[in-house]
Amino acid sequence: MTSTPTAGALDLDKLRLFSQVAELGSLTRVAVANGSLQSAVSRQISALEQQCGGRLFQRTGRGVKLSMFGEQMLPRVTQLLADADRLANDMRSTGGVPTGEVRIGLVPTLSQPLVNMLYLRLRDRHPGIRLYCIDGSSGSIDEWLSTGKIDIGVPFRYARVPAAEHPLARVETYLVGPPGDPLTRHPTVPFRLLDGVPMVLPGLPNGLRMKLEQQGRRQGIQLNVAMEVESLTIQKDLAAAGSAHTILSGHAVGREVSGGLLQASRIVEPGLDRTVTLVTGGGQHPTSFAAREVAKLIRTIVEELAANGIWQPPAS
Repeated sequence: MTSTPTAGALDLDKLRLFSQVAELGSLTRVAVANGSLQSAVSRQISALEQQCGGRLFQRTGRGVKLSMFGEQMLPRVTQLLADADRLANDMRSTGGVPTGEVRIGLVPTLSQPLVNMLYLRLRDRHPGIRLYCIDGSSGSIDEWLSTGKIDIGVPFRYARVPAAEHPLARVETYLVGPPGDPLTRHPTVPFRLLDGVPMVLPGLPNGLRMKLEQQGRRQGIQLNVAMEVESLTIQKDLAAAGSAHTILSGHAVGREVSGGLLQASRIVEPGLDRTVTLVTGGGQHPTSFAAREVAKLIRTIVEELAANGIWQPPAS
């Protein structure tokens, strides 16, 4: 497609539509989500392509996919939309009352009890703030921060914490199995006893998996990964059924262990402690007033969890 770009400012509504179509891969799905017609969505995308001077999508048998030009534009559009949202939120917050959406990315094992406590605090103290939470690996969280998809990240770090990040807490790592399991019957289990044990673990390049593989090579033991799973629920279900062991942080299985559904033993010799950190957009992606207030609450909540022994204070 060759055309002359049309003069004039870009329409944020059309850019949001472009972002939606890129995410869902279907004009029809976007139309349904917006309560519109597929033809109306198509016209707006065509108008945006005319203004940009290039095709943003290619049609496929199942919908649409980004063109090479569209792939180049998507990260910049995502950042522009995120900055526009932050500006709008800050403009609404000029009276000293934080408002607007704050997007948080965190690793799945941290969702309890952090997210529930955060929601309840915000409901009482800052009802104008809406939370959008998404879970994923630490690597995914870093990517979402870099593109502006999220405002705050709460990842795990396995080595030195970057200077720009705020250490929140330290969590210990456990071998998890079914009730009555002989391997996890004691409070601790040496790492060397993991040799050959069938386990269900996240796939590479997951940070914990990489740490386990590295330690296995150091000790000369063979990790027996029977299945790779990216779902925390499936990991726990398989461990509870006795199909395979898994490895998780203690708070991720606290309720199941207390309820007699799972059994867990802390891994030692060596321990596999991880640091929970707080990362905000900053720099290229300025942090909104609302996001700063949410970040403060997260720090306060984690300090309380550490004081109650649920998590450990970060290493000094």
